[in-house]
Amino acid sequence: MGRMRSALPSDVSRLLRFGAVGLLNTALGYTLILAGLALGLGDIVSNAAGYAAGLTLGFFLNRQWTFGRAGGFRPGAATRYAVTFVVAYSANLGIVIAAMSAGFIENPFVHLAGNCLYSIIFYLGSARFVFVGGAGEPVAATNAKWPGAAT
Repeated sequence: MGRMRSALPSDVSRLLRFGAVGLLNTALGYTLILAGLALGLGDIVSNAAGYAAGLTLGFFLNRQWTFGRAGGFRPGAATRYAVTFVVAYSANLGIVIAAMSAGFIENPFVHLAGNCLYSIIFYLGSARFVFVGGAGEPVAATNAKWPGAAT
């Protein structure tokens, strides 16, 4: 029981860092989407560029800061991150499509529910599948610092 209590602050801190990274990669992605639209790149190219940039930033910040993997890449981490994104985004779309089938069209609460599920799946996938330590190599999430911050 004591172990759960001692792990909780670390988990909450890691979850807050994950949320901060999510805000940053969303801001970058959305900015690039708007820039692409302003440059006449169209919806699809602008959206793809924004998501690609946001996912890339999110991968590096989460690897180094959120989950404490600054020591380098583990084989397959980027692939596992992409798979986790696809699973989380598919769940999000599943909620949207199910809601549309039930007659909830262009309802912002549907998208909010989908985004919440996406965030939960992406966090759990990142914490338990993407940024996991190798044999005898635990994830050092409790002492993670902002990239470039003085120690």
